[in-house]
Amino acid sequence: MSRESENTDDEPPKWMQFRSLLVFSMLLRVFLIVYGEWQDAHMEVRYTDVDYIVFSDAASLMASGESPYKRTTYRYSPLLALLLTPNSFFHRSWGKFLFSASDLLVGWFVHKILRERKVPEKICTYSVMVWLLNPFTFTIGTRGNCEPIVCAMILWIIISLMRGNLSQAAFWYGLVVHFRVYPIIYALPIILVLDSQIFRSGQKPALEDWNTGQAKTPISNTERKTFLFNLLTTLKSLFSRERIMFALISGGVFLACNAVSFYFYGHEFLHEALLYHLTRTDPRHNFSIYFYHIYLHYERQFSAVEKLISFLPQFTVQFALVFCFSQDLVFCIFLQTVAFVAFNKVITAQYFVWFYCLLPLILPWSRMKLKWEGLLCIIMWIGAQTHWLLWGYMLEFKGLNVFLPLWIASILFLAANTFVLVRIIQRHRFSPLFKRYESSSSSKNVTKLD
Repeated sequence: MSRESENTDDEPPKWMQFRSLLVFSMLLRVFLIVYGEWQDAHMEVRYTDVDYIVFSDAASLMASGESPYKRTTYRYSPLLALLLTPNSFFHRSWGKFLFSASDLLVGWFVHKILRERKVPEKICTYSVMVWLLNPFTFTIGTRGNCEPIVCAMILWIIISLMRGNLSQAAFWYGLVVHFRVYPIIYALPIILVLDSQIFRSGQKPALEDWNTGQAKTPISNTERKTFLFNLLTTLKSLFSRERIMFALISGGVFLACNAVSFYFYGHEFLHEALLYHLTRTDPRHNFSIYFYHIYLHYERQFSAVEKLISFLPQFTVQFALVFCFSQDLVFCIFLQTVAFVAFNKVITAQYFVWFYCLLPLILPWSRMKLKWEGLLCIIMWIGAQTHWLLWGYMLEFKGLNVFLPLWIASILFLAANTFVLVRIIQRHRFSPLFKRYESSSSSKNVTKLD
């Protein structure tokens, strides 16, 4: 009787079950795409994202046999234009349906990852809702932004790793870095987790379940020493079979995609899709703390020292996060993504979706209660963003000279990001994604450390 009641408690109500949630999310996205067509035709403010118009123009050029880079401001892989060629001969909303389908696929992947780690169905459903019913995420695809495709590929890489399909994970990783450069930051934690004590030929790696250590308090001293020893062991045996295979396949796919793109589109591709993102300096106002300095000095060339200083905080934070959390892979890449966006030279709202897709994967391991600490973090993050948007509105639509207050708002937004990130780390229950096959030598060394 008690067992039946426990199972009932773990199950969400029928109207909230994952399948119902997925169907509702699909209908909502179809409605928004149709509504967007109406708004674009009848209202001054368009629903469709301006980037989607750029994508569509580039796809139309490719369909007619020309270079997609003839469309100014198209700075993406030719693969994106290829995926959107049906826009020019089937329907102009094809891309929106493709991006929204990828958006739904992200929700399905989130559910799959959590279930494979034995997270109860009720918690899985609530976590998936954070993605599928998030107003920001369901509008980003329906307005014509391509980020859901990238999110879906990243989650598929995690699933492939969980199943022990290293070659498949490596293929998709090489492809996603070609498609969008920023996932290159995940290379180090992925390489570090490819340990011979985790991945053994012909065997699926054992996963740490959600139930493991539910009663634990934050990481104990012994666990820290064990993790430190494992990390040192990993660094010593860096050139393992698994790591070399992953590096060769992912690097080969990345280079092959770039080589084919360069063959067809030459230096245009190289500059617009790759080099531009490394040297980008955008004088327009954005969430980054660097925008004001770039705006004031945009007329002159930035020195190599200035460019290095802007990357230094990013590199420092990235290495610190990887060193501390690489074994808890999903949590590590979530932290990396938030930090990468927060310290980037250019930050636009679409970048937030990069870590939104990873947030549902860490929530079941968080000790943070929605009331009141969770609400405080949400209010602080949204409040700092809204504060920035108010100054941005006064600058862009009212024409007021508010660059200095806008820059201060950017600093406050960075502070809010940092505060929320620290609270998330403090309330997270450290849980490595994979179980290790313990060797006798490692247990002896851990004992010595004690």
